[in-house]
Amino acid sequence: MPGVLYAGGVVAALFASTLTSQAYAQPPFDTVPPDKIVIKVATVNGSGCPAGTAAVAVSPDNTAFTVTYSNYLAQVGKGSKPTDFRKNCQLNLVTHVPQGFSYAIASVDYRGYAHLEKGASATEKASYYFQGQSQTTSSSHDFSGSYDDNWQVTDTADIATVVWSPCGELRNFNINTELRVNAGSSNTTDTTSFITMDSTDGDVSTTYHFAWKECPQKK
Repeated sequence: MPGVLYAGGVVAALFASTLTSQAYAQPPFDTVPPDKIVIKVATVNGSGCPAGTAAVAVSPDNTAFTVTYSNYLAQVGKGSKPTDFRKNCQLNLVTHVPQGFSYAIASVDYRGYAHLEKGASATEKASYYFQGQSQTTSSSHDFSGSYDDNWQVTDTADIATVVWSPCGELRNFNINTELRVNAGSSNTTDTTSFITMDSTDGDVSTTYHFAWKECPQKK
């Protein structure tokens, strides 16, 4: 599946949770690993990302990866179906990390476009976790009408509070996102309100920024 990496893609949600393993008590590693990280999409499920409409690419310097959507839209009102008010996408990613390193998602950028009539509102929500770990963190952002413009948000986690991938283990990384529109008091007979992670002039990217640690040496 082809991927497109956008320099300066900006748009939002957050992966952060409490660090519980003593194995990662050492400070973050200052330089990124020399070997390339490989990320493959194991599964893509959801009404917001039909087959072939989501792709993943890793930046050349191994400091970020980008998820690109081309058909992610939630809407209410004229011309919409009853189920269109909510769209979601669950990505299950197989991540091969260079030997001797652990990574965490320190911040996430999202962007999109929204048209909300007066009285309508919209929400973007995301949650993140590694397979087999109990920690799951969610973040949401609300938008109120009237609104007709691009939107962008950036959430950043303190390095001491992010969840790190287990050293020496292959754990899939799960990303669950959701777009929701509430008609509220808007006129749904004659107007349409929507929020999207898609755009009329091309795909929209979601960029996940890495933080790196060197794993403890085995004795």
